[in-house]
Amino acid sequence: MTFNHTPLFDALYHHSKQSPISMHVPGHKYGAVFPGKGNDYYKEILQIDATELTGLDDLHQPEGPILEAEELAAKLYGVKKTFFLVNGSTVGNLAMILAATEKNNTVLVQRNSHKSIINGLKLAGVNPVFLHPEYDEDVQVPTYVSFTTVKKAFEKYPHTKALILTSPNYFGMANLTELKKIISFAHSHQIPVLVDEAHGAHFILEDFPESAITLGADIVVHSAHKTLPAMTMGSFLHVNSKIIDATHVQSYLQMLQSSSPSYPIMASLDLARHYLGKIKAEGTIPIIASIKNLKESVKRIPQIKLVESNNQSIHTDPLKMTLQTQCSFNGYQLQHLFEKEGIFTELADPNHVLFVLPLAIIENVEDFYQLLNKSVSHVPLTPETSIGSKYFLEKITTLSLSYQEIKGYNKRVVSIENAVGEISAEMIIPYPPGIPLIMEGERITEKHLEVISLYLETGARFQGGNMKDMLITTLEK
Repeated sequence: MTFNHTPLFDALYHHSKQSPISMHVPGHKYGAVFPGKGNDYYKEILQIDATELTGLDDLHQPEGPILEAEELAAKLYGVKKTFFLVNGSTVGNLAMILAATEKNNTVLVQRNSHKSIINGLKLAGVNPVFLHPEYDEDVQVPTYVSFTTVKKAFEKYPHTKALILTSPNYFGMANLTELKKIISFAHSHQIPVLVDEAHGAHFILEDFPESAITLGADIVVHSAHKTLPAMTMGSFLHVNSKIIDATHVQSYLQMLQSSSPSYPIMASLDLARHYLGKIKAEGTIPIIASIKNLKESVKRIPQIKLVESNNQSIHTDPLKMTLQTQCSFNGYQLQHLFEKEGIFTELADPNHVLFVLPLAIIENVEDFYQLLNKSVSHVPLTPETSIGSKYFLEKITTLSLSYQEIKGYNKRVVSIENAVGEISAEMIIPYPPGIPLIMEGERITEKHLEVISLYLETGARFQGGNMKDMLITTLEK
């Protein structure tokens, strides 16, 4: 396979070199009409911010360089069909759910899924059965759904029509043995398995966890922009199914994606595929060695602890570096200290700070260590304690009201302290990671409020509700 070939980027490059006169959208006219402010940043990228012109193809009916770029991606990932996404993994998650289900279907869904999965369930009008993940005591986060939980759910809900999983979790953790067993079991019942593998676009490489594609999943969505050199919102949707027709998925993508897709984003997907293919061909040994070197240096800092699971069945993505607080500061406070030194991290929670490392050889490891150590060296050490939030307690749950039933209810705003026993009218989501703590249609419990309080006290940001005034919207007849 010729990884150096980048058909879409090359088409845009050659088009821009012709000094085209724009009598078409977009209105910036290849950057000729643009304010001075920001021009230094935008002038180069606007040269390839084109539209569906002769030779540049059409995302919604690809026949030229876009089709060729998608086919190269499909070949690299070993799937039947790859679609370029310009609205992020969100649109991929929505499309795969709509393509695999029908209204009122029973669908098994991993409870610690991203909000886009939950929104997809609501759009599809299905009846979700939530499968609650195992909790890792070492890293102190929810992880994977066990095969035992899936099997029990199938026994309880034999008319299930689809299974939706998230692997790896936000912290890069996946149980591949369990995932393979689950996929095989679902397929024995002719049930498609849809996997949000947003954080695993690079999992086809050696020394990284195996991709759900390799394990047999029907549809897998990748956020190329998370770990590959693609622009934000650039993602892939891969179809490799005997159960779901790729043209059915494509029809939903045509409805859900912009009719004016970004050519710079699409071209960056072409380039990201090229980059990944090059690494796959050359090997990952120097990248992995530099990552290990970085992590060993971080272990020298007493205020933080680099944590990974001791569960031998869990594979952790080397690009994820999870630091647990070992000092008097919580995760959000540590994140703030790092930012003061110019280090901006992916996520913080009450107990952790998460780093997403580059898929490249890391240079200047000692300089990074010195900067990280400087940011926390003044913080007093404390005894090792846990302030994690273990809130996925039951293994199999459903909503108190279906999405259809919710429409017949009124909404009212109540204080959080008076919300126990009420049914939520909205999702309450610590962001990031974007995993709902409370679902729309779910009955609010004391445990929910306990975890919300913990997050608020330590400095979390929320989507949904009015956390500033401690208010939440609930349902009533």
